[in-house]
Amino acid sequence: MKRNLVIIGGGPAGLAAAIGAYDEGERDILILEREPNLGGILNQCIHNGFGLHTFKEELTGPEYAARFIREVKARNIEYKLNTTVLKLSADKRVTAVNETDGLMNIDARAVILACGCRERPRGAINIAGCRSAGIFSAGTAQKLVNMEGYMPGKEVVILGSGDIGLIMARRMTFEGAKVKAVVELMPYSSGLNRNIVQCLNDFDIPLMFSHTVVDIKGDGRVRSVVIAPVDEKLNPIMDKAEEISCDCLLLSVGLLPENELAKQAGISLSPVTGGAEVDENMMTLCDGVFECGNVLHVHDLVDFVSEESALAGKCAARYVAGKTRSGGERIKIDTFGGVRYCVPEYVYRGKADEGIGLKMRVNNVYRKVRIKVVADGVEIAGKNKQIVTPGEMETLALTVEQADKLKNASSVSVGLEVR
Repeated sequence: MKRNLVIIGGGPAGLAAAIGAYDEGERDILILEREPNLGGILNQCIHNGFGLHTFKEELTGPEYAARFIREVKARNIEYKLNTTVLKLSADKRVTAVNETDGLMNIDARAVILACGCRERPRGAINIAGCRSAGIFSAGTAQKLVNMEGYMPGKEVVILGSGDIGLIMARRMTFEGAKVKAVVELMPYSSGLNRNIVQCLNDFDIPLMFSHTVVDIKGDGRVRSVVIAPVDEKLNPIMDKAEEISCDCLLLSVGLLPENELAKQAGISLSPVTGGAEVDENMMTLCDGVFECGNVLHVHDLVDFVSEESALAGKCAARYVAGKTRSGGERIKIDTFGGVRYCVPEYVYRGKADEGIGLKMRVNNVYRKVRIKVVADGVEIAGKNKQIVTPGEMETLALTVEQADKLKNASSVSVGLEVR
């Protein structure tokens, strides 16, 4: 089977990419989705707060997804549900399987990876203690409560202050559970400030910074957890440990981009984000393979996922039509002064035809700073911020003129400068 464009993933990233590609003129598009419905993780995110940037109104997750699904169907874009992609090769051959078509080998001219991300499990953070029932990742608990109608527990402790954990603190409270504490290893939250206010402060749920869970107790079922403060090197201070009774521990300890297919294709991944390294067209270092959404780097707002993915779809359509540049000299965008990473990581040398949007995260809380882009030692763009935090992604939009300076410099870097 030959197709022009195959999109792996039918969540918010895949849907926006498909619409972006179609609107750019590409008609031979196929979306492959392993779940029985389009929409991805949005289907279980029944809280509001979606769409403020994209639609200028507040929507729930399913409402936000429904708008994109409606647009995909209106364009008659083909999609296959309950379809698992088994392999992606460097020559863009996609191997997938489902009950209806059996094993499929699809030779694509371009592939967009929109696979999303998964939660970091308990095993990745090495918590000591019993392997009792009652320990869930926050996303699993969200699915149990919102889609299956099950309550994971009645007395809850949440480890980590990621957005899903904060939202589940409020959701469990709505359903009658007592959330004893949200425990965060770092001295700052990894979630959005609005979620701290709306999900914790409004319900008097304590948020304990610089603490972690050091032991889990309980035979058969979680009975309690032991938490302890940590020092500057994040080592637990055991003589100040305390035990909190609970029957449920939720883990909100980070998200990992789902990049197994990218690894199979030999695509180089960023050691910081866990996603592929891409250029300004959202194309990876594997020619014709694009990435967007949470598989590229973890976003805090789905609106930014949709914006980024629409660009990936547009650029993939241009690539199929022979209009997007591939090959040539790339310039690496370095980071400094507290910026952990920048997407895109590379830009092509040459004349800029349009502006470039830069996305980045910082490694700590900084106040009164200037985010700036430096080309050959000279600032070409920047903006002042009163505060930047690791939990909120920063963006910087370059004009065509600024992008042209970026693409013709010998060295480029993005970073913070304290004002």
